[in-house]
Amino acid sequence: MSSRKYQDSMPLAPLKIVAMNNCREIGEKINKRIIERRKKALENTEKPSFMTADYANDNYLVSFDTLRRGTGEGRAVIHESIRGSDLFIIADTVNHFETFSMGGAPANMSPDDHFNDLKRIIMASNGHPRRITVIMPYLYEGRQHLRLINESLDCAQALHELIAMGVETIITFDAHDERVQNAIPNNGFDNFYTSFQFINEILKENPDLKVDAEHLAVVSPDEGGMRRAVYYANQMGVDMGMCYRRRDYSRLENGIHPVVSFEYLGKPVKDKCVIIIDDMIASGNSALEVAKELKKRGAGKVFICATFGLFSDGVKTLDDAFAGHLFDQIYTTNLCYCPPEILERPYYHNVDLSNYIALIIDTLNHDTSVNDIMDANQRIHELLMNRR
Repeated sequence: MSSRKYQDSMPLAPLKIVAMNNCREIGEKINKRIIERRKKALENTEKPSFMTADYANDNYLVSFDTLRRGTGEGRAVIHESIRGSDLFIIADTVNHFETFSMGGAPANMSPDDHFNDLKRIIMASNGHPRRITVIMPYLYEGRQHLRLINESLDCAQALHELIAMGVETIITFDAHDERVQNAIPNNGFDNFYTSFQFINEILKENPDLKVDAEHLAVVSPDEGGMRRAVYYANQMGVDMGMCYRRRDYSRLENGIHPVVSFEYLGKPVKDKCVIIIDDMIASGNSALEVAKELKKRGAGKVFICATFGLFSDGVKTLDDAFAGHLFDQIYTTNLCYCPPEILERPYYHNVDLSNYIALIIDTLNHDTSVNDIMDANQRIHELLMNRR
C-alpha cells in the first residue's frame, strides 16, 4: 500500500459499497459520511475534472437483493454494474433479529445464514470488480478460533473460503483473538481497535470522572481479555485488575465447562470507579458477576464496555442488575445490531463507529496507509491531556 497522504491521492477505482440487510442502518450512515467527506475535499481541490468525475457521488451503496425460496434456499442479485470498482461489503453476522420466510413461517437468520448470504453477494459480483474488501466487524465464528480437541476450526475455514472467492482484504474490529489471521498469512487481515472511541464516549458522558490511579481502575472479566485491559490501563495511567473464572472441568453445560466462581486479582477498588472492558456482551451474566464482585469490594461507579452488544437473552437481567445498583452504565457500539429496547434504557450508551468505518473505507479506496488510523495512542493521549 502506498505511503502517500490521503489528500494527495485519487481513488484506486470507483467506490462501491454493499451494506448487507443485516447492517443496513450503519451502512447508510457510512455512505452519508463518505459523501460529506468527499464533497468537502473537492471544495479545495485543483485536480482536473476528468480525475474527479466519479469521485463525489450522491450515493455509493449498491442496489441488491438477497432472495429466498419457500424451502429457505437463497440467492443474491446485484442490480447494477460493479465492473472495475473497488467493492466493500459490510456484514453483521450476529444479527439474530433478521428473519426470512421458510415453509410459510418466519425463521431467524443464524450466523451461518448471514455468512452464506455474504458469499452469495461475492458470487453475484462476478462482473470483475477491481478489488473486494469484506468488513465483518464481528468476525464470523471468531470465538471458534483455535482447536483444542477433535473439533471444527470454523473461523480459519471461513477466512480461507473468502480468500478463495477473490476477497483481497478482511477487516474486523476487536477480534476475540487476532492470532486467527495466521490462518491466511499471505492475505490482508486488518483488526481495528475501538479504544479511543470508548474512552472518548465515557469521558464525554462523565465529565466529572477523574482519570488517575487513585480514582479509576480497569478490570478484565477473564484472562482472555487481559491484553485489552492492560492497553486501556496503560493509556489512562491507572491500575488494572482481572477476574479469574474458576470452572468445573468435570462436567459440560451447553458445550462448555461451567463457571463456579469469580475471583478478583488486583489492587483494591474500594471507592474507585471501575471500567469493565470486554469484546462482547451476550447474556450479560459474566459482566454482571464481575460487577457484583467489584461492588462487594466497595467499588464506586461501574462502567461495562463491550464492542459487541449481542444481548442474546434480552435485557431483563440487565434491568434487574441496574435496579440493584450492580452497575451504572453500559457502552457498546453500533458495529452489530442492537435491539430497540436496549437503546431506550437509561443506563445504555451506543458508541457510533460509522465515521470511523467511513474513514477506513475512504482511506483504503485512495490506496493510502491506514497505519495512522489503527494507532490510537496519540489521539488518546491528546484526549486525556485536553481533559487535564
